[in-house]
Amino acid sequence: MSGKLNRREFLKALGVGGAASATLAGCDLPSTVTLEEGKEVVESYFMPEEYVIPGVGVWYASTCTQCSSGCGIHGRVREGRVLKLEGNPDSPVSGGRICQMGQAGVQAHYSPDRVTAPALRDGATLTAATWDKIDATLADKLAATDPARIAWVTGTVSGHQRVLIENFLQAHGGGQHFVHEVVNDSVWAAVCNDMLGDAAPRLRIDKADVVLSLGADFMGASTAPVFNARQYADLRRGKRGALIQVEGKMSMTGGSADLWVPIRPGTEGALALGLANYLLRKGDVDGALVSAELRKRIDEFTVERAAEITGVSGDRIQRIGKVLRDRRPSLVLAGASVQGQEHGYQATAAVMALNILLGNVGKTIEPGATTSLHELQAKAGGTGDLARFADAVKNKKFDVVFFYGTNPLFTAPQALALKESLAQVPLKVALTMFQDETTEAADMVLPLLSPLEDWGTHMAQHGGEQPVLGVQQPLMEKLYADTRGFGDIVLNLLRRKKPDVYGKFPDYYAYLSNALVAMKDVTGSAQTTPKAIWEEALQNGQVKIKAGAGKFVVKTFDVQVPGRKTDGDFPLTLMPTARMGLFDGRHANLPWLQESPDQIAKVVWDSWAEIHPTTAAKYGIKHGDVVRIESSNGAIVTTAYLLRGMHPDAIAVPLGQGHTGYGRYAANRGVNPLQILDPRADGKTGELAMFATQVKISKTGENHSIVRLGGSDVQMGRGFVRTVSAETLRRTEGA
Repeated sequence: MSGKLNRREFLKALGVGGAASATLAGCDLPSTVTLEEGKEVVESYFMPEEYVIPGVGVWYASTCTQCSSGCGIHGRVREGRVLKLEGNPDSPVSGGRICQMGQAGVQAHYSPDRVTAPALRDGATLTAATWDKIDATLADKLAATDPARIAWVTGTVSGHQRVLIENFLQAHGGGQHFVHEVVNDSVWAAVCNDMLGDAAPRLRIDKADVVLSLGADFMGASTAPVFNARQYADLRRGKRGALIQVEGKMSMTGGSADLWVPIRPGTEGALALGLANYLLRKGDVDGALVSAELRKRIDEFTVERAAEITGVSGDRIQRIGKVLRDRRPSLVLAGASVQGQEHGYQATAAVMALNILLGNVGKTIEPGATTSLHELQAKAGGTGDLARFADAVKNKKFDVVFFYGTNPLFTAPQALALKESLAQVPLKVALTMFQDETTEAADMVLPLLSPLEDWGTHMAQHGGEQPVLGVQQPLMEKLYADTRGFGDIVLNLLRRKKPDVYGKFPDYYAYLSNALVAMKDVTGSAQTTPKAIWEEALQNGQVKIKAGAGKFVVKTFDVQVPGRKTDGDFPLTLMPTARMGLFDGRHANLPWLQESPDQIAKVVWDSWAEIHPTTAAKYGIKHGDVVRIESSNGAIVTTAYLLRGMHPDAIAVPLGQGHTGYGRYAANRGVNPLQILDPRADGKTGELAMFATQVKISKTGENHSIVRLGGSDVQMGRGFVRTVSAETLRRTEGA
């Protein structure tokens, strides 16, 4: 390519814009990309490299993409094939750890159900096509489409993947980007932004003397399970901080708690206000920290009223309040069951108000780090964008839609009618590794490299004090010749639209290497040559980013937390619970995770409904009975599992199963509780009220055995586990 390129435009293309571009104004940045040293000839292991010793593995650094956490990993490669993944000890997110979902990344890579060639829709079926045909068809369609009628629907994206999507939309002159995640902190982020002036503060679980978790499964299905589990381990060391878990259904985190308390789902906000009332009446917190209107609201929620609404006894509420009073600093968390209500924002604000009263802000809730690389920060998803996208498609606002890293036809409730509306979109493009429900409805399928074959960068939503940009690099050559990397696909589209800018990058590898070199002054690398900067990033699997300290601006306001609601026709609250492993259903195609037992019920390869024994007795339901769970928007049929770790007013159905496609291990297995949710939304944020659907239950007359690890949940009088009273322990152990 020839011609002069504006320096600022070049930096913006690399994701170094705004304040960062001003910082780099004087750096010695090349105006074109060469990096010839990056080219290589791929040969078979008939003539291996000198450093390859048969039978001896070599570890390479990369970044895990099995969820949006952005954990740093090391991959073990032997004779050109990746065999094992572990955590990168230098990663501030993973700290050398890795969860079961991360371990299963190897199985996703070698899955026999991967999409291996591009396809175009011909009538009712998808037929194989060449990349030349795909490129030409897509280019013609984009050229003929009004830019405002183009949309991207993705999961959480960060790093240069986010930059390319945003640059794509800007290059075409319009369009929208919807970001969808079932497991998310969108409501929490909105509350933090409004009450603290910081949408992503650091939650210091490790600094707390006691953590009160209201439905937050922070060590299980969360946005940062490995990072949170590391902090929890630090909490337990030394002075051994305590964990109190209050939730409608026992989670993985609840199973580790010192005190587990069942609560009526959707009433956690009332509990937070009741605790605030108790602390204010005892004079243990400063009422001046909250506004007069909020103080008036707190005064209304006496312990007695909170007990009546939540189902938690007044004595228990006072006991929790006393622990919060005596053990400082504390930390109060709001989980999915709090945020996933029609009043989720208000309930979450009540939780944050309790943190403010307890003096946790500035101690266990710290300002997030500030960086100049805003373009690379995670664009986090939620369910509000899913509802907004469904509405836009229903109103025929898009002609071209790209799907990447999300499966909305599986996660969208039937009431949104997304499948029917999406059929009216002329061109649906799926960038994917697997034939999931959304891919089956697509008109064009672009097969992706696996994350272990592809390049990328990622910035974690939650991490340590030092922010880093995680580097994802191929751990081996690609398995299938007709698969392409996400970055290369989007970069190719950008080259067609703006050849003067993006034509200078022969591939995504060159684009990323130049981007990291351009960020040298922001990352503070000690290396002096482009090659050394790039090699350092690959060796470490990350680059450190210079960051400043944020600052809170605390303000409170009145919150409207409703009282107890009852519905005679639908008396139970449905809890569609995500869990470590299958997560929101994205890993249901991996047999390692299908056969990994649920952390509480120990069930494998199946769906089930968790019901409290007293509720089951009320309806004449026994363990293993096949039951029908019905809402006003549909019904599912599954097997009853009697669980004591439940509130009697709730019924929980784990997420993950119920796929109609998605390969041999996931298709036609179990049920999907998301399908029968009511299309209610939080009044403030627009997030779908995932935990606000009321249901009724009935027997079908059938009984089905459940496959699970282990036998009975009780000792049946056999005394395998001996217990003694606390007083006896203190007396006999001399405490």
